[in-house]
Amino acid sequence: MGSRTSRPPARAAARKTPGKPYRVGRAATGLGLFATAPLERGAFIIAYKGRRISNALAARLETRGARYLYEINSRWTIDGSSRRNIARYANHSCRPNAESDVVKGKVILRAIKHIKPGDEITYDYGEEYFELFLEPKGCKCAKCSTQRSRKRKAHSR
Repeated sequence: MGSRTSRPPARAAARKTPGKPYRVGRAATGLGLFATAPLERGAFIIAYKGRRISNALAARLETRGARYLYEINSRWTIDGSSRRNIARYANHSCRPNAESDVVKGKVILRAIKHIKPGDEITYDYGEEYFELFLEPKGCKCAKCSTQRSRKRKAHSR
């Protein structure tokens, strides 16, 4: 019998979604969603998926640290914590290139400006999420990181 060359595990299949204009990859803030094809302004990117739960249950989960909750109306929330929900990898940005919207009870991400292949897909998570989770630790989006770095440079002069 001939010897076999061992290959590293196929990670690309798990990271890139065939036929989709995005992939999951390493971002400055952890994992992120990146464009693999040009996305024009107004283009649908991906649906935020998960089980529909009551807002009361969502509030209880949030007190236990759940983060992938998206309130769609005064009664229902989408629990997007499943790893099958690829949209959960889209990170927050104070200067986003996409927006979230609720259309017929479903949450979607749509481009608000032209997104080039390789660009990270980001959207604004909203004021409540920002105040609860991001502001206490400091926002790590590209805009805020650049501002912090400029302030440090100006302060050190």
